[in-house]
Amino acid sequence: MTWLRNLWDRFRKTPAPFSVTPAPERGEGLARALAKAKETGGRKSYCYPVKAPDLMPGVVPATAKSGIAMDANFSAMNGVPGAAGYAYGDSAGFPGYPYLAMLATRAEYRAFASTLATERTREWIVLNSTDTAGDETKTRITELTQALKDIKLQKVIRRAAEQDCLYGRGQIFIKIKGADDSLPLILSNKTIKKGSFDSVTNVEPIWTTPSAYNALDPTAADFYKPSKWWMLGKEVHASRMMTMITRELPDILKPAFNFSGMSLSQLAEPYVDNWLRTRQSVSDLINNFSITALKTSMGQVLQGGDGPDADGTDLFERADLFTAGRSNKGLMLLDKDSEELVQVNTPLGGLHELQAQAQEQMCSVSRTPAIILTGISPSGLNASSEGEISTFEDWNAALQEAYDREPIETVLKVLQLSMYGEIDPDITFAFVPLRQMTKKELAEIRTADSTTAGTYIDRGVISPEEERERLARDPDSGYQGLDMSLEIATPNEGNTDNEDDE
Repeated sequence: MTWLRNLWDRFRKTPAPFSVTPAPERGEGLARALAKAKETGGRKSYCYPVKAPDLMPGVVPATAKSGIAMDANFSAMNGVPGAAGYAYGDSAGFPGYPYLAMLATRAEYRAFASTLATERTREWIVLNSTDTAGDETKTRITELTQALKDIKLQKVIRRAAEQDCLYGRGQIFIKIKGADDSLPLILSNKTIKKGSFDSVTNVEPIWTTPSAYNALDPTAADFYKPSKWWMLGKEVHASRMMTMITRELPDILKPAFNFSGMSLSQLAEPYVDNWLRTRQSVSDLINNFSITALKTSMGQVLQGGDGPDADGTDLFERADLFTAGRSNKGLMLLDKDSEELVQVNTPLGGLHELQAQAQEQMCSVSRTPAIILTGISPSGLNASSEGEISTFEDWNAALQEAYDREPIETVLKVLQLSMYGEIDPDITFAFVPLRQMTKKELAEIRTADSTTAGTYIDRGVISPEEERERLARDPDSGYQGLDMSLEIATPNEGNTDNEDDE
């Protein structure tokens, strides 16, 4: 009987070939659906804690003392209504560079940064000279123009403007051969020798953090402005690490943002999410605008029971049969007593307007016309974007003067010291206007200028030589670079045919 007992014990330990799952109690499915709706249906929060920024390993050397002034106020800021997102504030804190880098992989945020940066540096600069400049200065202008192309300064400025949009700060590092980067950059031939210029390059803000800054005297010029930066363990003076911030923050928030400004990506995140949600909702609605409903008996599913069809197998098989036979060419058979076919269609009128408005809101936060940001032309009778484009170009011109001029001037002076050992005061530069005239407009302007010049010459206001000099200097005259040494006779001089006839 031992073998029989062992067989029985083994049978009891062996799992059954099938198991029957007890039917859930009524209300459990509804409770689970409600819990899931609460979990996924809430509003997304754009609030981030106000705290010391998380730095990448190696930015601050292990031997250095890391710390940020007023970091004790971070907890106090989190208690401010709205700062933690409880009342009326979004984007109170800093989300961190890794998060902003992930946003940069989306087409919308990339379009913001690349469009604004590219448009801002599209026409670049032109080097000029004063009226007192000699031939040596003109030669230097030609050489400096080529030097700026060689070091790709236009690309560096564009990249800094792009990083300012993506991360809130763009930085440009000037590298001088044999120089101590922790000391100030003094624009003198005693500190910058001939041939000492090495390169100018961009540094992403994720690799830098302030080493020292004034947090004691609010009246000081360098109050809450870093005087030195850590760059992957290396201390660099702020004069060598030129910083571009177009959306500066209040002083109390600067330490939490690693002394960056507010990135355009963080400002635009709610607008982009609204656009993405609207775009996907419109797509889903178009895909499912027509719903076919089959009214049939569902008692076996709703009421439950112990019968073989209590799980609704027959009902779902009926649905599969209905779907498989659904066609405009086929014939659908319905039970005349227990089934009814209903077609529910959603009206699609106005969807394009709602989607366009969501896209326009996204354009508004970046102050970029839709035709430039998206490439979509305005629709409607006599629709035009000329006014918006003109305003956008004026705004970019203001940004150039406010944020691009200083780093360009610094690099230009460093180049002159490295190439000539001195800074030529007669060399200046100007930003080329973003608004470019068409050939027809330029021809009309030249015609008007020639008429005006002829009138002034006839009245003795100016001489023909002065007008020739203006034409030689004007790059849009069509006669730039005229040889001023040539003697040009006036139309009345040298023509003695009439006199000989008399």
